[in-house]
Amino acid sequence: MATLELEKIVKRYEAVQVIHGVDLRIEDGEFCVFVGPSGCGKSTLLRMIAGLEEITEGEIRIDGDRVNETSAAGRGLAMVFQSYALYPHMTVRQNLSFGLENIKTPRAEIETRVAEAARMLQIEPLLMRRPGQLSGGQRQRVAIGRAVVREPKIFLFDEPLSNLDAELRVQMRVELADLHARIGNTMIYVTHDQTEAMTMADKIVVLRDGIIEQIGAPLDLYNKPANRFVAGFIGSPRMNFLDAVLSATDAVNIDGISPVLLRKPIESKPIGTALALGIRPEHVRLTDKAEGTIPATATSVEQLGSDSYLYCQLPSGQALTVHHPGQTGARRGDAIHLRLDMDAAHVFLEGGAVLPS
Repeated sequence: MATLELEKIVKRYEAVQVIHGVDLRIEDGEFCVFVGPSGCGKSTLLRMIAGLEEITEGEIRIDGDRVNETSAAGRGLAMVFQSYALYPHMTVRQNLSFGLENIKTPRAEIETRVAEAARMLQIEPLLMRRPGQLSGGQRQRVAIGRAVVREPKIFLFDEPLSNLDAELRVQMRVELADLHARIGNTMIYVTHDQTEAMTMADKIVVLRDGIIEQIGAPLDLYNKPANRFVAGFIGSPRMNFLDAVLSATDAVNIDGISPVLLRKPIESKPIGTALALGIRPEHVRLTDKAEGTIPATATSVEQLGSDSYLYCQLPSGQALTVHHPGQTGARRGDAIHLRLDMDAAHVFLEGGAVLPS
């Protein structure tokens, strides 16, 4: 197990800078997830930690020791790739033991480590098969097992579940979380899937364009996003953003509708200031027509049995998603009324900054 520190990390490819002065500390035993849209720099950052990419500026420290010039093999890390990267001509047992044989590990220790990894990952019946005889989920377990047998200080995962179908991804998320609970090693996991981040992480690092937008526990990011980007990226379905105008210190108008009261007065901005009101689908509910409600039209309704999702349009054309527990009688084209839970709303300024709640 190990602590990882990144200090002012910069990465440039000739004139193009893709990582902009990243500072980050990952504690011993944490499960840290790098999340963000494609091209945000999360895989590049992981590869620099692994020693597979050179650092342009800054310093990487593992347990306090600078490792910038240390080779990938000398850092004591193990990486699991999206593509599995198994040797097709070798059996599962040979794939698991190959790396240990290369560093002259005693045969008895290899056998012990391989047996323990196979037991832990429930791949004991597969040891004599080759990768071509395995399912996608089985191949991913073998790839993880190959990392486990090395007993690394830190595990690095680069979108390891993206090639699996939806049901298997859910199963593997649970298995990876269980693995972390059992062995307790520091793990760093890269994904563009915020559901994976929310369900597995102790700490989430949200990246955009090579910059850290926010670091925190999953529910901290969900409940207290630092800005509009984080608010829109974390959560599924995504947060609703409604154009609004400050009509009083404690109220906004949405679509020219009678004022909606805010949780906290905004005294720092003049009346008439344009704002965005952020509210998650579960904090919007169907209601009877009454003062303070918002009229809308249901443009699509998804009935999932235990939950329903209504995709609505306000009179101005703004879109709004509603998460309705259970089943609903609302249908496409119905005129409906909505009430916002303003205790759970967020207010964003034009540039995306969140106003303190």
